[in-house]
Amino acid sequence: MPKYRMSLQVYKVETKDQVDAFHALPQRLYKNHHWYRPPFRFEVENVFDRKKNERFEKGGECERFLVMREGEAVGRFAVFIDPEKDESYDPKLGGIGFIEMEDDPEISIVIIDFAKNWHRDRGYAGFRGPVNFGENDTFWGILIDGFEDHNVYGMLYHHNYYENLIEETGPEKFDDLYMYQLDMKQPLPPRLVKITERLKSRENIEVRPIDKKNLSRDGELVRQIYNRAFHDQVIKEREEEFIGISRETIRQMVKKLKPVLMPETSPIAFVKGEPASFLVSVPDLHEISAQTNGRLHWWQLYKLIGFEKRARKFRPLAFGTDPRFRGRGLEALVFIEGFKWTKKYYPNLKVLEGGFVSEKNWIMRRSLEALGCEIAKTYRVYKWMV
Repeated sequence: MPKYRMSLQVYKVETKDQVDAFHALPQRLYKNHHWYRPPFRFEVENVFDRKKNERFEKGGECERFLVMREGEAVGRFAVFIDPEKDESYDPKLGGIGFIEMEDDPEISIVIIDFAKNWHRDRGYAGFRGPVNFGENDTFWGILIDGFEDHNVYGMLYHHNYYENLIEETGPEKFDDLYMYQLDMKQPLPPRLVKITERLKSRENIEVRPIDKKNLSRDGELVRQIYNRAFHDQVIKEREEEFIGISRETIRQMVKKLKPVLMPETSPIAFVKGEPASFLVSVPDLHEISAQTNGRLHWWQLYKLIGFEKRARKFRPLAFGTDPRFRGRGLEALVFIEGFKWTKKYYPNLKVLEGGFVSEKNWIMRRSLEALGCEIAKTYRVYKWMV
């Protein structure tokens, strides 16, 4: 049964027509918007697919809804709980995400009131959002700064009225997350280049590009480094239990990214043969989604062929260093080697945009800024108590 407030009704998304309406709303809200880039529809759908999102197998629950007025969708959102992660909060917090809405405070109030009741019914004290039911580096936050540039792959764009509508519902700020940019035309800091040259001269340190012919092997190396690198950091920054990347998740990522992975932008460093640090980047696939309105049918796959040689922007999706090897300059090494290889093999790439770094992560922020990166966009995550 729909839930009512004034002239608005909230319906659970269950039918194909409702799924279509869920995706049609942002298409209408951002129609002809110069900076908006839609995410790929199949990637959004994967979040809600029990066969493709392993968080369901871990006991998670996720539902999505449409806010309707006179038969037209004027808002949408998803709510979810993920006990394996949520139990680390005191009190226990769930999540809300995929919020889109017209510029009407009544809609935002309906969305948050519904989400409060949904979480209360499941014994939760509150929820964070916008966040994703799954990966921590995609579909997070409301854009609050950096509106005059398109959203890079994995990130969302929002009208500037979203911040006001959400804050009128009375949340607390949970975290700000920064996307950094680097102009590929600018020279690298000479001091860091000298440091990395000294590092490379040591016999026990090796750095090489990811090997596309052995991507499953290198994907497993990246998984191991990532899980060691962020175990303590995520808990500290986002106050949540770190689950880590599973082998199944890395298998799916390898399958998805293999056609567009640019090896020379994705170095792995080794210390005495042990995987120690990495950087993985992909071209900004939103340049394609903007042409296809978020679709990627089989007859459009040709657009991926050679795209890495046409893309203008690219995004480091993940980077990290095994704690056992920190303090040796490996982060600078993989970044600078990747930078040099990128300029050599992909001269079409003009801008690096990535990071998605918490404002609390001063170590990573200082590292990026030392490399010449500047904050380009700010995404905010809020917290509501029920």
